[in-house]
Amino acid sequence: MNIRIINGRRLNADFKWEDSKSIDVQAGLIVALDKESQSSDKVIDAHNCYILPGLTDVNVYLREPGYTAKGSVETETRAAAAGGVTKLCCSPETSPINDSRAVTKLIKELALTANNCEVLPLGALTKGLKGEQLSEYSALKSSQCVALSNAYHPIKNLAITKRCFEYAKTHELSVFINPIEPSLHQGAMHEGHVSTTIGLQGISVLAETIAVAQLIQLAAATGVHLHLSQLSTADSVEQLKKAKAEGVDVTADVAIQNLLYTDKKVESFTSIFHCLPPLREEQDRLALLKGVSEGVIDAVTSAHQPHEAAAKQMPFAETEPGMSTIEFLLPLAQLLEVNKELDLATFIKSMTKGAASVLKQKASLLEVGSVASLSVYDPAVERCVTNGSIISRGKNSPLLGSIIKGQTKATILKGKIVYEN
Repeated sequence: MNIRIINGRRLNADFKWEDSKSIDVQAGLIVALDKESQSSDKVIDAHNCYILPGLTDVNVYLREPGYTAKGSVETETRAAAAGGVTKLCCSPETSPINDSRAVTKLIKELALTANNCEVLPLGALTKGLKGEQLSEYSALKSSQCVALSNAYHPIKNLAITKRCFEYAKTHELSVFINPIEPSLHQGAMHEGHVSTTIGLQGISVLAETIAVAQLIQLAAATGVHLHLSQLSTADSVEQLKKAKAEGVDVTADVAIQNLLYTDKKVESFTSIFHCLPPLREEQDRLALLKGVSEGVIDAVTSAHQPHEAAAKQMPFAETEPGMSTIEFLLPLAQLLEVNKELDLATFIKSMTKGAASVLKQKASLLEVGSVASLSVYDPAVERCVTNGSIISRGKNSPLLGSIIKGQTKATILKGKIVYEN
């Protein structure tokens, strides 16, 4: 299909907004910018809209196989397309665990059938995510896993972690690690004034920062590419900055909720705000925002974790952590811009060029000859977020019941319209 996008403002290769007369898409590629009218099968009018490269989300739970009450590859990738995401990395935390060629193949087949966005599986760092024995790294790499992860499952000890890093380096696989020190990771929210006031057991910042220090040292010793998933503390950002300055091959991401919210959201015991890592204090939130602005933190992620209603209907500490966020990435980012905390172009840069650097891939930009994976976003549309309007099977969104601004008008994946509002 030949697609022509007229009007609007597009994000150029320097991540600056510029007026766009037209973008022509043919055979899955951007073939012309601002040229005279060409024949097309479909015209999208982007008047008063932003046109941006498709976002890459490096940390998503698709839930399938196994947890289909929470979500499926089809529903969650459709939600991703509605959020302007054209590429995502999916967690190995499925049932069965993605620690084999067969499970990876199944996920890839389900993603191809859905054809809503490109899915890059993360293979399990250890068998069954039990943190004891190494998975078959060669088989996972040959089945197109882009990296290895143990999600939030702890590795038994540092000796095993070191062996994982050494073998991952041998196979030239990156390791995505959620930094936690298990012995300090007891609780349901950030340990601080709020947790003490409301009587919930808290998780100390040390649970993360000690793990970050150990992981960086192991990465430096083994030479593996270490990606720190979902940093949440100011001290972690400082350690990351120092490690990069010293030449350690380390990158990091932060969840969108940790840029927006603090532990004060937990005062009402609203289970939507039960997250891992927990929402921290304001000083941590500001340090994370600064880290993204300065490029110390490479990428922002939705950290999308859809849940069925029952998973969030118990006492706060007993509910399952995580938010359904992927289809609201741009409206959430728009809130940061309105608050003058992070401009939208920098946010998009983190989820395109930044995410590509994490994956050691070339960023897809709005240039002639580039793959036509892009999104058209209308920042002015107002809408009410309801259970019925949320595409994801998980309705555990912090925006539920609120009026928000911003709506993806269309998402194009490799020249095919995969979402249109």
